[in-house]
Amino acid sequence: MEKTNKKSSKNSVLAGVVCLVVIIVFFAYLGVSMGTANMLNTVMKTAHDLLINTVFYLMSICVLMGALSRLFTEFGVVTLLEKILRPLMKPLFNLPGVASLGAVMTFLSDNPAIISLSKDKRFSRYFKKYQLISLTNFGTAFGMGLIVIVFMMGQGFFKESLIGLFGSFCGCIVSTRLMQRFTLKAYPQYLTEDACEDVEDVEEEEKIESKKSLFTRVLDCLLDGGRSGVDVGMSIIPGVLIISTLVMILTFGPSAAGTYTGAAYEGVEALPWLADKIDFVFKALFGFDDPHLIAFPITSLGAVGAALSLVPNFVASGWADGNAIAVFTAIGMCWSGFLSTHTAMLDSLGYRDLTPKAILAHTVKGKGVSFMENQVGWHGKAPNAEQRDQALKELEG
Repeated sequence: MEKTNKKSSKNSVLAGVVCLVVIIVFFAYLGVSMGTANMLNTVMKTAHDLLINTVFYLMSICVLMGALSRLFTEFGVVTLLEKILRPLMKPLFNLPGVASLGAVMTFLSDNPAIISLSKDKRFSRYFKKYQLISLTNFGTAFGMGLIVIVFMMGQGFFKESLIGLFGSFCGCIVSTRLMQRFTLKAYPQYLTEDACEDVEDVEEEEKIESKKSLFTRVLDCLLDGGRSGVDVGMSIIPGVLIISTLVMILTFGPSAAGTYTGAAYEGVEALPWLADKIDFVFKALFGFDDPHLIAFPITSLGAVGAALSLVPNFVASGWADGNAIAVFTAIGMCWSGFLSTHTAMLDSLGYRDLTPKAILAHTVKGKGVSFMENQVGWHGKAPNAEQRDQALKELEG
């Protein structure tokens, strides 16, 4: 017993030393690259800006969607969706029909909207535990969909945006089902366990609520749902601030003048540098011919809004074509804030240990088009009018 305790103590000391060394080396690297004062200012200002412009934005979504979802569950919309859409949702996503409500709400707003729904017992009672956890992937795949598509169309890429939307839908099926598989591998008992364990209490609450006046029911839904949204918004703060700040510093570079000023969102560009070294991987996955385009998926992992701001410059510089825009659209939806909001979502549900189960989508070049499929020469090359019409005809069947 004493020998075991000594071994455990030795391992703890070793882990502590390794932790200190890693932290010291990391911040020393940032300090040498940016200057110690600039580094500290950038860290604080980036975190502050994320709190004001990202966290509060996400919290407002959670509050509004919390109120709306409570209205939908109170007045039977959820039950209606379950009956109508179950034949579609079950074979595609292995989810109950009510999950479609989450798709709509996240598409119109952002992925944290799914948390407000999952916290509502009258919604979660339709799910098994492994299905409820997979809603984080399901919601992320549709998150900010409307914003991403409208933005891309505003850049003059209409068809490409729709192709990207279709790609995102396919990616959502794969991502959701793989998340369910990983969850069941880690927690086999969740296959049969209900997400909501006190269904009888929920039904009793529904009976009590139904006896209230219409005005009181609506008011209770808005206030109680909004209050639950505040709780959810508070729970995502640590994940967004800590992880996104780190991602931003490792993604972005110095100011436009090429110097460090201590402003928010300056950094050392470590992730783009690393991505450039393994450019062949991204070319195989996404068909990118220009290494600058790698910045979009990397930035999307932290904040898709920041990634969208890169697109106009990519287009103006001639780096991004229709193929890249279609891929950007799909990535912008499927990867939206995986390292920030997605992580925080799993954390708020109490399953942060499942966060590493990230899903990468492998694409087939020119899939469905006879003269393009698996032809490397079409990477970064736009078809002429005749080829475009033929490709669309083949895709439409």
